[in-house]
Amino acid sequence: MAHKRALEALDRTLKDLRNDCFCGAMILLSGDFRQTLPVIPRSTAADEINACLKASNLWRYVKKLQLSVNMRVALLNDLSADDFSKQLLTIGDGRVPVDKSSGLISFPPNFCNFVSSKDELINKVFPDIIANHKNTKWLSEQAILAAKNKDVDDLNFIIQNQYFFVSIYINILFCIIVLRSS
Repeated sequence: MAHKRALEALDRTLKDLRNDCFCGAMILLSGDFRQTLPVIPRSTAADEINACLKASNLWRYVKKLQLSVNMRVALLNDLSADDFSKQLLTIGDGRVPVDKSSGLISFPPNFCNFVSSKDELINKVFPDIIANHKNTKWLSEQAILAAKNKDVDDLNFIIQNQYFFVSIYINILFCIIVLRSS
């Protein structure tokens, strides 16, 4: 998400032209404000929340519209995708009960797969990866999402070393050219 100052700078520039909020023009802002906060290096959570568009003095001029049909899901004609998207909206809208003692929510059993290790996660998401690693359609349907780049790097490292490890033994003073074919 963009920092609120970016939108405020655009507003000031347009006010210089016509002395009116956004020059009287309609501005379309799209996205899901539940998904991302502005990224501010070396900041606190309060700094990130304060940088949101909702914290801007321009937010009072925003008319919020919501889509009524999830076209991506509707075009799939897949009931499980429709159920999953509804579950995501229920969580995103805050309609899932929160445990008062822990402040956590409970996921329905069909919502996700629970695993106890990274290896189990990899095997659950990428079953039989050795046979399918060249199948781009299969690979495009598998994904592990992580909040931090370090977690993604760790998982990629595990997958590459466990399943695609190639060891090369060389003697000193040999010139080596390594070519990789796909």
